[in-house]
Amino acid sequence: MQTENHNLISRPPVVAIMGHIDHGKSTLLSFIRKSNKPLNEAGGITQHISAYEVEHISKEGLPAQAGKKQIVTFLDTPGHEAFSGIRARGASVADIAVLVVSAEDGVKPQTIEALKVITESKTPYIVAINKIDKEGANIERTKQNLAENGIYIEGFGGDVPAVCISAKTGEGVPELFDMIMLVAEINAFSGNPSVPASGVVIESNLDIKKGISATCVIKNGSLEKGMFVTSGISTAPIRMMENYLGRPIDRASFSSPVRIIGWDIIPEVGNLFQTHKTREETRAQIEKNMTDRTNKTNETAQLNSLASNSVTKNPEQEENAIVIKKIPLVVKADTGSSLEAVLSEIKKLSTQEIETQVISSGIGTISENDVRLANGKDKAVIVGFNTKIDSPAKNLADRSGIDVKLFDIIYKMSEWLKETLVTRTPKTQILESIGRAKVLKIFSKVKDRQIIGARVEKGMITLGSQVKILRRDVEIVEGKIRELQQKKIKTNEVKEGAEFGALIEAKIEIAIGDYIEDFVIIER
Repeated sequence: MQTENHNLISRPPVVAIMGHIDHGKSTLLSFIRKSNKPLNEAGGITQHISAYEVEHISKEGLPAQAGKKQIVTFLDTPGHEAFSGIRARGASVADIAVLVVSAEDGVKPQTIEALKVITESKTPYIVAINKIDKEGANIERTKQNLAENGIYIEGFGGDVPAVCISAKTGEGVPELFDMIMLVAEINAFSGNPSVPASGVVIESNLDIKKGISATCVIKNGSLEKGMFVTSGISTAPIRMMENYLGRPIDRASFSSPVRIIGWDIIPEVGNLFQTHKTREETRAQIEKNMTDRTNKTNETAQLNSLASNSVTKNPEQEENAIVIKKIPLVVKADTGSSLEAVLSEIKKLSTQEIETQVISSGIGTISENDVRLANGKDKAVIVGFNTKIDSPAKNLADRSGIDVKLFDIIYKMSEWLKETLVTRTPKTQILESIGRAKVLKIFSKVKDRQIIGARVEKGMITLGSQVKILRRDVEIVEGKIRELQQKKIKTNEVKEGAEFGALIEAKIEIAIGDYIEDFVIIER
């Protein structure tokens, strides 16, 4: 949305806290908020974005606003790899990123992934070397490790600011705040408070009592009751609005996280939002967004069709194509970002033999309708993440024999799904040769039973096993070894290099020079 330069004023920075799992991001936020309350975590993992406003007074001489109260909006982003999409969104909405790295562990996989998100979004960032209070902390080694992974901080060949902190004791946190305000001052973040608000949807939720709500971060303009908000094809009249503490408010301006309640459709997490003063403006925007979405869908369909038609199909390949078994799933989660992460994790689990097929997904409590969807021709499994199943739905699921699994930790869900896929993966029967013998003599034949003499050329021949009879390397018939003798003594097996006699049951007459191949059937 365009702004007039003479109306621009300085605005508070929006800061994303990012980094590897268990490096202390949420502990840092807890200290910043001067609260010991857990930040919506399960199993030590932040499950979706949370946003908080914090007041800070800079030290004297740092920076030009020293001594004044300053507001900072913090985003707490997940560290687990399943939430990479959410983490990317955290960086895209943020003005500044704080990359938290443990002084005990150094750079880890999600540290690198978070850095990639930060650099791709061109977000200025600060490195916070955390856990300096720990016995195993080694700050110099951590700085060297950062450089080895392409993170060049000040004093180690680069210009990225770095602050050593303890999120547990608070040591270094005031200096981190001052560095955040210094970076904000250098980048001169600004906005126009006189225009209708615009920004990003960072969370969406369906509450049985309140209805559909969305947490939005305002990047420009102001928002107040009586206005209308649109995001994609979703819209809401602004009648109920809450700040980050859940308290009702009538007005909010840029950098503030606000929860807007009363949407007609759950807005997609990561979408931009705009506000309008009249219903007419709102309808016009929704119509435009719907047209844009339709055009984009048609364009994608055309490209897919062209790509499909351009591939020359080989009839032999089609005939030999692998038939993949599909495991149908119905997925429900508490918020839009949680749902996105769960669907992303499920998609990773498919294999060449079996794949997960999400037939329905949504936000909110598992309902009777979800159970009915699962109770199709191929019964689906219902997976709930950070959500519950209502009593009527549970009763219907029990009667219908539908599996309902509820989780509040992402990796626990992944582990269970992996085990389920393994148990449901179709078993493939493979013939494995264990021995090969050459027929040297035919002693007798009665109906389909023949007594032969042979020598083991490879592996072993065993009593009671299924065998293939090969003539000029072509299989002519299968048979079974009914009796086995070595030097006229009955035996259970004959090893490589030894001669033997055998009674073989086969429907085609065996000839001298044929080969007997002993095999076992293995399921994989």
